[in-house]
Amino acid sequence: QVQLVESGGGLVQAGGSLRLSCEASGRTFSRNVMGWFRQAPGKEREFVAAIRWSGGGAYADSVKGRFTISRDNGLNAVYLQMNSLKPEDTAVYYCAAGPSVGVRRSPNEYDYWGQGTQVTVSS
Repeated sequence: QVQLVESGGGLVQAGGSLRLSCEASGRTFSRNVMGWFRQAPGKEREFVAAIRWSGGGAYADSVKGRFTISRDNGLNAVYLQMNSLKPEDTAVYYCAAGPSVGVRRSPNEYDYWGQGTQVTVSS
């Protein structure tokens, strides 16, 4: 059974930092795209960042320069370092893995999802 488990969410003040982790089990994703999405109350799930198997990443404009995605293929894990957090970053953050080798921004192109971790940024 494939599982993605996120951790690292929490409550932080504006300007602070958090590091999200996602560990996969049940199969290896070393050759697959992995990504982070987020969903705020009343809003659709939106792309945050994605990273191809070789390490190249892509970011939503709203987080570019503040967030960094990375992965450890040996640990079957992906990370999201979030700096300079803003109240508008408040959401449930989801880790995802998809069949593509390259970066994908649509949630429809991801097959496996974690349960989500809450990130709350206070002003």
